[in-house]
This record gives sequence, structure tokens and C-alpha cells, in this order.
Amino acid sequence: MTARKVTRSSGNVFKDIGVANPEQHLLKAKVVHFLGKLIEHSGLTQTAAAERIGIKQPDLSKVLRGNFTGFSLERLLLAANAMGADFEIQFKKPRTKRQGRAVVKEVALR
Repeated sequence: MTARKVTRSSGNVFKDIGVANPEQHLLKAKVVHFLGKLIEHSGLTQTAAAERIGIKQPDLSKVLRGNFTGFSLERLLLAANAMGADFEIQFKKPRTKRQGRAVVKEVALR
């Protein structure tokens, strides 16, 4: 049996695979994931959701499949907002000299 090398994740898959700006990419991916859950929970088709958000259905489909190049974090947050989600941006006082972190906390949809 051949031994396999296991590499511990950094906690950000985009960083692990060498994507540029991995922290921003992870943040956007989390917003897109929540957007998908919002659309599913709403019972709307992608066409109806896209109309509500103000984009074309093929663009929404690409975003939901993880191709959100060309969509800023602001645009993705506003898409979730158009689907009825509230969001809050909160800054905290830095405790150390490390670079700050960005976190997305999802609520359960019922």
C-alpha cells in the first residue's frame, strides 16, 4: 500500500489552490451560497429571481454555479438584499497587528 501525503487546509480552499485574492473570493462564495439558498427558499424560478434581482437569468445561473467573475461583493450583497435578505456590516476594533478578517454569518431559512 502506498502512503498518501495529506496537506492540512488553511481553512480557505481558494488560498489552498492558489486563487488570487482568496479572502475576497471566499467571502463572495459565501454570499453566493446564501443567495442560492434564498432563491431556493423563495420557491422562485431562476428566471423570476433574476428579474427580481435585476440581472439576466443566464448571468444568475453562472453566479450560482460559482462563476462570479465580474460581480463585486457589493453587487452580490445587493442581489441577496433584492431577494429580501437584510445584511449588516460591522467593523470591530483591531486587537492585534494582524490583517483583519471578513466573516459571513448565515441565518437558517425556514
